[in-house]
Amino acid sequence: MLKKTVLLITLTGSLAFAQSQEIQARITININKDKVPTTIDRKIFQTLQQALTNFINNRKWTNDVFQPAEKIQCNFLVNINEAVGQNVFRGSLTVQAARPAYSSAYQCPLINFIDDNLLFRYVEFQPIEFNENRVQGSDPLVSNLTAVLAYWINIILGFDYDSFSLRGGDPYFVKAQNIVNNAPEGRDISGWKNFESQRNRYWLTENLNNNRFALFHDAIYSYYRNGMDIFYENEDEGRNGILNCLNFLNTLDKENPNSMLMQFFFQGKNTELVKVFSKASKDIKDRALNLLLKLDVTNARLYNELK
Repeated sequence: MLKKTVLLITLTGSLAFAQSQEIQARITININKDKVPTTIDRKIFQTLQQALTNFINNRKWTNDVFQPAEKIQCNFLVNINEAVGQNVFRGSLTVQAARPAYSSAYQCPLINFIDDNLLFRYVEFQPIEFNENRVQGSDPLVSNLTAVLAYWINIILGFDYDSFSLRGGDPYFVKAQNIVNNAPEGRDISGWKNFESQRNRYWLTENLNNNRFALFHDAIYSYYRNGMDIFYENEDEGRNGILNCLNFLNTLDKENPNSMLMQFFFQGKNTELVKVFSKASKDIKDRALNLLLKLDVTNARLYNELK
């Protein structure tokens, strides 16, 4: 991958950088006060928040070296909606990630998704651990929390690597799929099976690893490496890269209508896309608008500002 190759050349083996982790995550835990009894000490959630922060930020997830400025910026919002048993909580996880565009301080959105299937057990001060060779531990409700987080970290890494090198994210999408295949099983644990929903963890990795959706990886690379990374140096060339991305997605949508990947790609990008094409020539703007209105119907009103 380009940035990793350049990095290895320029860092000259610096120990400080060699130990630099890839993820800079902020964890926030939000509690539904109406559903989580006041008899539960709120301090447990503060402890959990710190434990999850350490788990994600202090773990090496790849064998590559990231400069501090290259770290992937992530937000994980854990919404605890209810307590359903002794130290057992149900809720959702909002995942947001971004990576910097070349030659700017701008952070390009990579992922913005709400995972509605979060169920886990947490006892204060219990170790937060993950073993990719043994995803399901002795207590499925305990291991489910770290399995979900490790899954999303690998999805984030896959998108980041894909954005710098064509198909560069494949190893991490495969790791995410392995987590799905070996995911914890138990009563009410969900999000891992194909029959539960058409838009869950199973289907996301199925699509990302399925050759029917190979063009999606071209779209990611075109959007970031041939688009956003050069936009600040050459706006016209950057727009062409992003327009090519939309053409790839349009072809993919015709061959695989209503896929999860299409919705997943556009979440969090609508404002960015309007800004990118707002100063384009009429021809480019019209072509982009036509594609956006077909591919991301949910945000049609916003895209109509390009008219």
